[in-house]
Amino acid sequence: MLCTRPGGGYKARCIVSQMLKSSGGIGAATLTSRVLGLVREQVYAAFMGTTSVYGAFTYAFMVPNLFRRLLGEGALTAAFIPIFKAKEKREGEKAMWQASNAVLSGLTAASAGIVAVAMGVISVLIMTGNWRPETRLMLELMRLMFPYTILACIAAVLIGMLNARGHFFVPALGAAILNVVMIASVLFLAPHTGRRLETQIFALAVGVLVAGVVQAFFQVPTLLGEGFRFRWVSPWRDPTVREVVSKMVPSAIGVAAFQINVLLTQSLAFGQSAKVVGEFFYAVRLMELPQGVFGLSLATFLLPTLSGLALEKKFDQFRVTLRQATDHLIYVNLLASVLLFTLAEPIVRLLFQRGLFDAHSTERVSFALVCLVPGLVSFSLVNIFARAFYALGDILTPMRISIFCLGINLIFTVVFLYVFNLGPGAMGLANTISSAFNLGLLALGLRKKLRRLEMRQSAAQWPAMGAIGLAAGLAAWTGRLFWQNHFGHAGLMARLGEVFLPMLAAAALYFALSLWMKVGSARELLRLVFARSARSAPDSV
Repeated sequence: MLCTRPGGGYKARCIVSQMLKSSGGIGAATLTSRVLGLVREQVYAAFMGTTSVYGAFTYAFMVPNLFRRLLGEGALTAAFIPIFKAKEKREGEKAMWQASNAVLSGLTAASAGIVAVAMGVISVLIMTGNWRPETRLMLELMRLMFPYTILACIAAVLIGMLNARGHFFVPALGAAILNVVMIASVLFLAPHTGRRLETQIFALAVGVLVAGVVQAFFQVPTLLGEGFRFRWVSPWRDPTVREVVSKMVPSAIGVAAFQINVLLTQSLAFGQSAKVVGEFFYAVRLMELPQGVFGLSLATFLLPTLSGLALEKKFDQFRVTLRQATDHLIYVNLLASVLLFTLAEPIVRLLFQRGLFDAHSTERVSFALVCLVPGLVSFSLVNIFARAFYALGDILTPMRISIFCLGINLIFTVVFLYVFNLGPGAMGLANTISSAFNLGLLALGLRKKLRRLEMRQSAAQWPAMGAIGLAAGLAAWTGRLFWQNHFGHAGLMARLGEVFLPMLAAAALYFALSLWMKVGSARELLRLVFARSARSAPDSV
């Protein structure tokens, strides 16, 4: 086999090729999910615009989402996947599935208890408080959506198990199914729940719950094929559960700090105007498209891969894999940053401006996106570097760095929101600045832990990549001005041209200059494309 040829350098290239292929598979599923998520936001935009109702719905979902990430996705997978992999290697599949059932049982019980308490507290607040209409609506929506936490936590465990077993496409595709259900709730359920937006919005909350059920059970057939069978295992004295909890708590504190920080910053925005919350959230959704398609896809692949290398003490290979993943992520997301920055307003206008989402909404959301998108590369690299720490069994360092940077984020949010009155742009700028601090501190910590990062080869290409990115940005900006001066943006075809012609010209220039200046990631991606084309071509007779 190709990957078994001796030689460390060849082995590293094999892992990188496998990484790109797996990331491509995850990316394809994630792209499907993100595109459907974008369609969902388009449906939401036409249905609600940037009204206070949309702001209330967005804010209401943040609290159950906090507990979902606290108990589910980030903290659990960071702690559970390395333990799951170690169980499989050292004790066999039977012990691995036993540990999985114990963790699943414990998480279900814990999340159910939290949901019951939270719904009771929210009910008391609704009955006793003298709230503004949008605040009361937000609390009622939050109470209805809180059980989503249980479903999302179950899905997170199942997805983590599949990732650890080498399945990435199906878990990533589960989010696409979730988006389909949420879109259907707007199109088919909302019209039957009343005529006012304030009552129709509850159909979307029901859609969230149904989507949670679908996403969780979508993972089950693949797991059954792997040999998993669920049975209740008492988690209270289980040693694996204790180990997961002991490793999960520091990470959960970091995740909780992040989510609480998001909640605090959005609370500041909600206190100023519920509309600001929705305006910023549209910008976040647009930035999540490139971040999720490649950045999170790489991060998803890297955690089990780096965990395996760390277990085998192959630290040279660990460094090379991390460096090349960093190179590829910077290369792809730098272009995405440039395009989103220069074409923010045309993109927002094309995707969202219809129905209740008007020209003023476009202006506000575009401003938020311009403030947020300079942090795209650092946001994505933070995910990569944090997973390197997790693979090495160190969850405390990323947690401490995260908490420090979240304090920075909160301070800048207050300054930009209340001193400079930047509206939705305040959170964007604060996030961009704090993510740069986060990345720098993680890099320093990882260098200290690994003694060296092997990044000199990458750093030598960064000035060239900066120049290439600047050239692509100028091409996109020039193309946008040319189109606006000659064709405007009235009508769908004019809006399509305003976005895609400058975008294609800038992307072509970016890739051509990258090949000319011998940027390694461009050549590796081109080689992979040609290799796939050769495999898919029919055999010659």
